[in-house]
Amino acid sequence: MLYMNSTQPDYWEQAVSDLKKKDRILKRIIPLHSEKKLLSSESPFITLANSIISQQISTKTASIIWGKFVKIFGQSPSPKDIIHNKREELMSIGLPKRKVDYLYDLAIHFHEKKINPDKWIDMDDESVISELSSIKGIGRWTSEMFLIFNLRRPDVMPLDDTGLIRAISLHYFSGEPVSRFEAREVSVAWRPWRTVASWYLWCSIE
Repeated sequence: MLYMNSTQPDYWEQAVSDLKKKDRILKRIIPLHSEKKLLSSESPFITLANSIISQQISTKTASIIWGKFVKIFGQSPSPKDIIHNKREELMSIGLPKRKVDYLYDLAIHFHEKKINPDKWIDMDDESVISELSSIKGIGRWTSEMFLIFNLRRPDVMPLDDTGLIRAISLHYFSGEPVSRFEAREVSVAWRPWRTVASWYLWCSIE
């Protein structure tokens, strides 16, 4: 399991209050999941490594593979640990060669300082996404997950997330298929707290 920061972001209570006033569906959903917290990894590298491992597989499978990954590298693997590890060992825990390549590229970017995580806290969302996209295997969805779960930005709307789209379909469209445009239109009312709205909608379908 990732090392987590268990405190809610400073803006959370204000966001919850505003969303319950703006959206009748969130007003019903939020109290049902009030005990759950948005947890964040303290390490950008670990957050991104976990995101790469979790891409396009179930949460359960991702958790199993991450557990095996931690057995190899410990709770706080470093970029150097990945670079010096044999690719075959990573593939032996259930990672396809493609994801192993992505993890190596991620480690190299951090180890050789091709990216500068210390600056991300002061950069806007799109600038962080642009920089992260220079790493193999990291596209917009992974970057948005990083903005939410590591930087804990308040207004991220991950339209490529299938779970979020499913939740919007279930709660706002009676289970009918939902386009990205329709999901975006629903989310307009959530600004500037789209991260928080997304979080509770994810919780609603767990």
